[in-house]
Amino acid sequence: MTAGPKVAMVLAAGLGTRMRPLTNDRPKALVEVAGRTLIDRVLDRLAEAGVETCVVNVHHFADLMESHLAGRTHPRILISNEREELLDSGGGIKKARALLGDDPIFVANIDSLWCEETTPPLEALKTIWNPEIMDMALLLVERGRGIGFEGPRGFFRDEAGRITHSADPDRPAPLANIGFQIMKPQVLDDEPEGAFSILPVWWRLQAQGRVYGALMEAFWLHVGDPQAVADAEARLG
Repeated sequence: MTAGPKVAMVLAAGLGTRMRPLTNDRPKALVEVAGRTLIDRVLDRLAEAGVETCVVNVHHFADLMESHLAGRTHPRILISNEREELLDSGGGIKKARALLGDDPIFVANIDSLWCEETTPPLEALKTIWNPEIMDMALLLVERGRGIGFEGPRGFFRDEAGRITHSADPDRPAPLANIGFQIMKPQVLDDEPEGAFSILPVWWRLQAQGRVYGALMEAFWLHVGDPQAVADAEARLG
C-alpha cells in the first residue's frame, strides 16, 4: 500500500433534499445501502487506504450523526460542528482547519461508492500524488463507467495528468469527479470565513497548473437519490 494522507475530511453536513423521503428522519449520511450506511461505507474505504483520523462535519440531524459515529473505533472520529450554519464544501473544510493539521488530507463526499475494482481507487489517487507539483489531486471516472454521471459538467485531463473543470454543454467533459481528492489544507487559508464552495479554489489552482487527476478503474455508484440507492443495491448484489 502506497503511503498517503493519515487524516481525512468527510463532508457529511448536507441536507440531503434529493434523497427525500429517506432523509425525513435522518441525515443523508445515515441512509443505508445494502444494509450499511453511506458514512460507514466511506469511512471503511478511508480506513483501508491507511487513514487514521477522520474529521466529519455535522449539521442536519447532527445529534443522530454524533451518536452513530460514537460507535466507530477506527478510524478515529473528530466532529466539526456546523449546527449553527451550513458552510458548503470549502467553508466546511476551512472551519475544520485546526483539526486537520498541515499535512495533505483526503477529502471525501459520502454519496460515492464503487465496485468491480482492480486497483483500489484510493491507491490510484495516492500513487499520483506529488506535493511538489500539485495542490490538489482528484479521483476521476470516465463517462459511461458509473451511475449518476449526467450533463456536461466534469473535467478534461491532459497528457501530464493536469485537469481542467468544464461545464460547456457543446463539449461534454469525459471525466467526472467522484468526490474524493487529496489536497493541501493550506489552499483555503486565504479564503473568507463562512460558507463558500470549493469550486473557485479549483479554478484558481487549475489556472496555475496545480490540479491533477487520477483515473479509477472501478465502477462508480453516485448515490444521490432514492432511485440511486436501489440501483446501487442491485449493482452491489
